[in-house]
Amino acid sequence: MRILFLFLDGVGLGDDDPSTNPFAAADLPTLTRFTQGRRWLRDLPVIESRRAVFIPTDACLGVAGKPQSATGQATIMTGINVPMAIGRHYGPKPNPEIAEIVTRQSVVRVLAECGRSAALLNAYPSQYIASLGLGRRLPSSNQLALQVGGVGFRDGQALLDGRALSADFTGEMWRLHAARHDAASKVRRARPLHPDTPIITPEEAGRLLGRLAREQDFTFFDTWLTDYLGHRGTMAQAIRLLQAIDRVMAGLLEAWDDSEGLIVLTSDHGNLEALGERGHTRNPVPTLVIGDASHEFAHALTDLTGFAPAIRRMLCA
Repeated sequence: MRILFLFLDGVGLGDDDPSTNPFAAADLPTLTRFTQGRRWLRDLPVIESRRAVFIPTDACLGVAGKPQSATGQATIMTGINVPMAIGRHYGPKPNPEIAEIVTRQSVVRVLAECGRSAALLNAYPSQYIASLGLGRRLPSSNQLALQVGGVGFRDGQALLDGRALSADFTGEMWRLHAARHDAASKVRRARPLHPDTPIITPEEAGRLLGRLAREQDFTFFDTWLTDYLGHRGTMAQAIRLLQAIDRVMAGLLEAWDDSEGLIVLTSDHGNLEALGERGHTRNPVPTLVIGDASHEFAHALTDLTGFAPAIRRMLCA
């Protein structure tokens, strides 16, 4: 049994309004295949099929205010209702109180203790990795949970070697950043650049995710661009990203053996589904679990506290 955990930051189930909600406008045939052809909107119920379970998932956790990244991610990665424990939603990065909970209760740490392997497939610039190591940057709750479980960060060379993926899946973001950086200044060369980053299709990215996920028991990939566009993006950009994610899923499903493991897709809070708000929402977030054991994993999962116990149950029982 293995689990590939796809984290889509800042994605909720919102209104059927194509002027503000890209999920109401985008063409997403792969994702909607698992919801009986219905768009991922607020009125969706739990939908079960032989292959998968779709669950509208509570991200508010009984705490007033809008859910935030640090507490939401910490809840996913520990199974603890972190906003309830600290008395508020908090983010984007974990404060010492949240960091202590994640360090102590990380599900990835539990996996390591029971002999299971784990990996993070995101590629990060070497300077960013160094800044984390020196304490100049704070990790996200997701990153911290992986770090305390012994998971290392993959750099630009790993991206070039096909051992990691960029946050946009295709590599375009890395190449575009390098081109802009070169044009801006020849002096700012301390930051590693990768203008030769190979550009792959979303389908190829999905197949690569599937292949790399076979190398360990638990694999994590973080798509933070969904939250970024929820705060700063346009409808056209959001639709383009969602349709690319849909194509990634199509490629991943081609490479995935349902009998070998599970694909788990979810988020920490709403945002992208309400572009007019320019902030987080209290909407439920989508959870999609694919694989022969999907119903066992999804049993009793209703809010963000349900993921870590299910991961432990599937991989450490």
